[in-house]
Amino acid sequence: GWQQIWRTMVRSLLNESYISPKHATSLCQAAGISLDSDIPATHREKQQKPIHLGRFPDLAGERLAYFFQSLKWIESQRFGSDRGFATSTDAVTGVDFDAGSIPSVTQIIPAYNEVVIPSVDFLRAGAEPEDARNGSPDDQPGLGDLTLPPQGDGVNTNLAFMISQFPDEWIFLTQRLHSQGLIQSSESQELYHDFMRQRLSDICVVEVRMWAAMRCQSVAKTVIGALQYGRALSTLPKIKEYYSQYPEKRLAEDHAEVILAHQTYGHSEGNPLNDEAVRLLLEAYADDALYLVFDLQKGTAPYLWQMVNDYLAARGHYAHGAFQQASVKCMWDKHRRGLRVLEVLPRKFPLRLGQGEYRTQGKACNQLNGLRFASGHYVQALDCNMGTFIGEAFKVPYVLRMFIPLDQEDRSTPRCRYLGFREFIYTAREGTVGKCHAAAEWTFGTINQRFLSGLGIRMHYGHPDFLDGFWARNRGGMSKSSPVVNLSEDIFAGYNVRLREEASPHIDSLEFEKGREATFNAASNFFSKISGGSISVVRSRDNHLLCERIGIVHSMSFYFSSVAFYTSNLLVDFSIQVYVVLFILFNLAGLGPGKLSALGSTFATEWIIAMGLVTLVPQLCELILEYGAVHAVKQAVGGLFASTFFFIFQNKNIAEAMKEGMRTGIARYFFTGRPPANQHQTWKDIFCTYWKSHYKPAFSLATGYLIYTTIAMQNIGEGKLPMVLVLVSMTAWFVTPVLFSPFPRWGLIFQDLCEFNNFITSGAGSHEADIKEVVSRGKKGTVRSLYETGLSEELNVWSEYHLLMLLLQFVFKVACGIAAIFLLPAGVLDFLPVFLVILSLSWVSVLGYFAAGLNNVFLVMSFLLWAAGAPLAPLIIGGRWNSPDSYTRLPEYVISTAVFLFFLFRCKEFVLLLCRCTLKLWPCITNEARVRVMRECIRVCYVYFFVQQILMVEAYIVLCLNAVTAGLLAAIDQVACNSHTWWLLNRELARTPYGDTYMKKGQAPFFELDRLHFGVGSDLWGSDTESDLSASDRADDFDNTTQQGSTDHRAWP
Repeated sequence: GWQQIWRTMVRSLLNESYISPKHATSLCQAAGISLDSDIPATHREKQQKPIHLGRFPDLAGERLAYFFQSLKWIESQRFGSDRGFATSTDAVTGVDFDAGSIPSVTQIIPAYNEVVIPSVDFLRAGAEPEDARNGSPDDQPGLGDLTLPPQGDGVNTNLAFMISQFPDEWIFLTQRLHSQGLIQSSESQELYHDFMRQRLSDICVVEVRMWAAMRCQSVAKTVIGALQYGRALSTLPKIKEYYSQYPEKRLAEDHAEVILAHQTYGHSEGNPLNDEAVRLLLEAYADDALYLVFDLQKGTAPYLWQMVNDYLAARGHYAHGAFQQASVKCMWDKHRRGLRVLEVLPRKFPLRLGQGEYRTQGKACNQLNGLRFASGHYVQALDCNMGTFIGEAFKVPYVLRMFIPLDQEDRSTPRCRYLGFREFIYTAREGTVGKCHAAAEWTFGTINQRFLSGLGIRMHYGHPDFLDGFWARNRGGMSKSSPVVNLSEDIFAGYNVRLREEASPHIDSLEFEKGREATFNAASNFFSKISGGSISVVRSRDNHLLCERIGIVHSMSFYFSSVAFYTSNLLVDFSIQVYVVLFILFNLAGLGPGKLSALGSTFATEWIIAMGLVTLVPQLCELILEYGAVHAVKQAVGGLFASTFFFIFQNKNIAEAMKEGMRTGIARYFFTGRPPANQHQTWKDIFCTYWKSHYKPAFSLATGYLIYTTIAMQNIGEGKLPMVLVLVSMTAWFVTPVLFSPFPRWGLIFQDLCEFNNFITSGAGSHEADIKEVVSRGKKGTVRSLYETGLSEELNVWSEYHLLMLLLQFVFKVACGIAAIFLLPAGVLDFLPVFLVILSLSWVSVLGYFAAGLNNVFLVMSFLLWAAGAPLAPLIIGGRWNSPDSYTRLPEYVISTAVFLFFLFRCKEFVLLLCRCTLKLWPCITNEARVRVMRECIRVCYVYFFVQQILMVEAYIVLCLNAVTAGLLAAIDQVACNSHTWWLLNRELARTPYGDTYMKKGQAPFFELDRLHFGVGSDLWGSDTESDLSASDRADDFDNTTQQGSTDHRAWP
């Protein structure tokens, strides 16, 4: 009965190393049972005891606490019009419970090339400085194109970093393996060093890999989490009784099945290590209802083709070579120790339709590939960053009754089509970036969804919601896959439900685990993806129809529950630029803060406390309700500094991605990779990721602020606003990526500096023959040099952007420039002849650059010639250059430089627009020739109009800022006991002496040493708050602060 459920939950926590063997034994004894069901409990063990969850590991205690607290919801359900919860019939362990009341569920896990199980090589790598460099795709150090991300942090191995994140759970793994007789020593450091020195048995190596897989965002964690539901059902007495009639079936396979829809399994585009890991998973869980669905196509391994052909030949269905694509469903055959084909669905068309950027959405197509083989009444799609605790699986049968309650006579009309529930963001344990991202995801995925559900306007936005399988199959799938428009494919399923006046409620009694990006660059890519996708949402036909039909009141709710967050960020970002320009105009008009104050204008002062802090209030209130006031204030205040810089930067990311989407009409997919939190972020990768979205706007804003400051300096007595928020934003855009980079060590700083300098000065991609490759590399994000970075962007804009959009942008910018000329004092324009003369001299040097075979000496000289402006200026414009003195003329110098560069770039745009329009209208020219001529024109203008030269200057400024920031952080770590590492990653790494490697010298984790030093027992965990619970009190209030009396112990729901 209920004790078997308790034993199953405890075993699951033990097998996943969330508790120690001693913890597991104690928890079972508290319920009056033994851990091993085959060994009867002694009289002493049968005595039920209270459990002090405060002295158990945090995660295990929280999982158990939430499980018991949420059981109240099950008891509160009414399964008939005149009765409530009946233990004998409604509890899954009840004596009269009907196994037929549990609907069947299919869980689909779409996978592409995500990590299935971390490899041995990956876990052992990371500690060498070479591991912190960009790698080559062919895995040959120092050879090929160094475009792959680093393999580690350059200080610790990847396994050591994971241990530092979860030292208690590594100790539990060691104790479990030792108790099972798999290792001789019970010392956790010995297990680590035996793994590093390849002294472990194959079984132990797999155990270590699976331990790591359960603590990172892997396919294995998702698969194991999905299997928990079937495993939970298989422990129920009535389920065992039902399947005893069908000995040929696996337990619960008619009620629960898991489909791993792996798109690249066995394909040349896939990863052989992932294929091996998939087979390992299938073999390890062969007794569960786990299936593999893969795409059979050109490029698939010959042995898979042969396996499918043999299956079809044995049934006489298709002749060899009768089809080119097929969807194949397999399972693991324990007797043959290999895959066995179960079903084959030949297809006429590929899984993804279309070409280039206009191919159908990959994940939606892969979901559909798995859905074709789904047999469950209800379906759940899980991304490869999810999981669940087995205790939550026991509640799923009750949650599914929300679709069709047992007392509903009409079984053809479910009350809802999607059903959402809480999300536990487990990556919050993986450093500061993980905490910031987890806070945002939890706020939206739990707090916001619960609120919208209460208003009756919640829509499905993503996984792991349950959905009506019949409804999904009859509407083409779980999400839309149209190219370009449906980048955020899951949202359109919610639109589909709302357009048909169906419901998508949210419940708070079920909670699945979900991961989010834990490194800064990956988090930025995620925000860029979803914000760019919001533009395609606005452009979609679904959005248009929905806004037409739901009325003004619901339209407002719909707006604020869909794209309002992204639109508001765009408006805030735009207001920053307008704010600075406005004060420049005020100063040019002689209106300083003093006169503005006299006029009663609110512009006379600025707000130091931003309104964005108001958004902290709902989260703070929710934290107080969930964890108590002390914990809530600690979390909110402690994370304020990190959240401020993180979200100032990410809000800019969102705004720029939306601008890009509006200009191009294309929502681009960004692959985040979900790397571990310690992955080093090279300065080259940082620059390539943010040069256009953050650094360019930061330089523009800095120029505007410099103009405002120089003008205000001349208006003595009028005063000057400090513009604190502008300075904070500008600073955050420059330094935040380095601030959130792990392990600022002097050697790594010097290494990054050299690599970034080589990247800036490299000439890769500068030849005419390289243009086609430059375009391809720019789209894939694998540029090799600064030249390729800038040129690929220019080629993309002027070759592929819509001509009308480019014309409108050009006209708007020219109009702004003309307005500025009329607004500026005439004296400012007197300096423009100086710039024109220097420009003509620089063009001679640029001509030499092309004539001398792209010699960089001429390119550098074309920029250095601008230093001759000061001595030549008096010869060109006479005494106006420094009359009455240079300090007085300083504002004119700054403003005239900005005006000249503005119109220089407009001239470039005019030339390129003229070239594109001419080529478009020119008769008798092939499209190939048109593209070639246009690209060559772009390449020439890229250098002649100083795009490359200015980009080089900006890159070197960024290099200096990175060096200063990283050097300051390195000094703080060295002097202040690794305080930056403690703030960004964890305490374990911070306690490692500066310059040393964690666990390198045979030292146990500091967590374990502290316990030994203070004499703490293995079941005590130093918590100030204890919670007592009798394991049989199934409906007691269980919130770590109270203990209630016992209730009926006969059955648990």
